[in-house]
Amino acid sequence: MLDQIKGLHHVTSMAEDARTNNQFFTHALGLRRVKKTVNFDAPDVYHLYYGDETGAPGTIMTYFPFPKMAQGRPGTGEVGTTVFSVPQGSLGFWSDRFAALGVGGLKTDESFGEKRLNFSGPDGDGFALVEVRDDGRQPWTHGGISEDYAIRGFHSVAMRLRDDGATVELLKFMGYEVAEERDGVKRLIKPDGNGAHLIDLETMPNIARALPGAGSVHHVAFSVENREKQLEVRKALMDTGYQVTPVIDRDYFWAIYFRTPGGVLFEVATNEPGFNRDEDTAHLGEALKLPQQHAHLRALLEQHLQPLEA
Repeated sequence: MLDQIKGLHHVTSMAEDARTNNQFFTHALGLRRVKKTVNFDAPDVYHLYYGDETGAPGTIMTYFPFPKMAQGRPGTGEVGTTVFSVPQGSLGFWSDRFAALGVGGLKTDESFGEKRLNFSGPDGDGFALVEVRDDGRQPWTHGGISEDYAIRGFHSVAMRLRDDGATVELLKFMGYEVAEERDGVKRLIKPDGNGAHLIDLETMPNIARALPGAGSVHHVAFSVENREKQLEVRKALMDTGYQVTPVIDRDYFWAIYFRTPGGVLFEVATNEPGFNRDEDTAHLGEALKLPQQHAHLRALLEQHLQPLEA
C-alpha cells in the first residue's frame, strides 16, 4: 500500500466558453483565477486554473474551454460530481446566492450525514457544496465572498462506475480506506489527508458509459509532495500492471497519468514547484503564461484567445 498520496491535487474539466467559465468560477463561486495559460497539446485553447490564494493542492479546479464544444453525456466511467467544502451554516447563503444568479440544478440533501447543496455549472457540470466542521484551510476572500461562507477547497469527488470492485482495490493500493457505504455509494478516505481526501464511488451497473464533452471531467489528479514521491508511486503502479505515462512537466507541477479499471483517467501531480514559479503570488492569474514550447506563438495566441475579465 502506498503512503505518498495525500488526497486530491486538482480536477480538470472541459467547457464550451472561456469567458462564461471564468465568470462562473471567479464571480459565482468566488474562487481566485490562479493561472491563465494554454493547453499544452492544443495551445489555441486556454487552460484556466481556479483555487485559493496560492492554488494550493486540493483546491484547484481547472478547465480546458474548447470553443463551441458539444456538451458531454453523463454516464459511467467518469467523475460525476465535484464537491467543495464550505463552513457549517453557510448553505443558506449559497442557496440564496445561486438562486439570485440563476445557477441551475439547485437541490439540498444530506450525504453521509453532511448537509449538501447540489448545483450545475454553465455546461451542466455536476457540483455540490458540503458543510464541513473545522476545515482549517484558508479561503480566498477577495472574490466577493466573506470568510464565513467562502469555499475552502475540495471536499471530494464522486465517480460513477458500472462496477466498483477493481477501483476500490486500486484506491486501497493508493492508501485509501473504505470508510462507509450508504444508499449504494461507497466512501473512501485517505487518513492524514490534505483536507481533500474523500472519494465516493457510485455503482450504476445499468447506466451507459459517459460521452466526454463540455461539462465533463477530463481527469482527476492526486497529490504527492515531490518528484521523488511521484517516481515511487509510478514504479509501484507499473509493478502492479498499470500502464503509466512518463513524467510530464506541466510547468506548475509534474504529472503522470493512467487509466483506471472503471474508465476514469487518474493523474498523480507534485505539489512543487507551484503557481508562483512565474508570477508573484499577489498577481497570480493576471497575465497569459505560455509554456516554453509555445512561447513563439504569443502574438498569435493573444489575438486568437478570447479576452477574459480580470
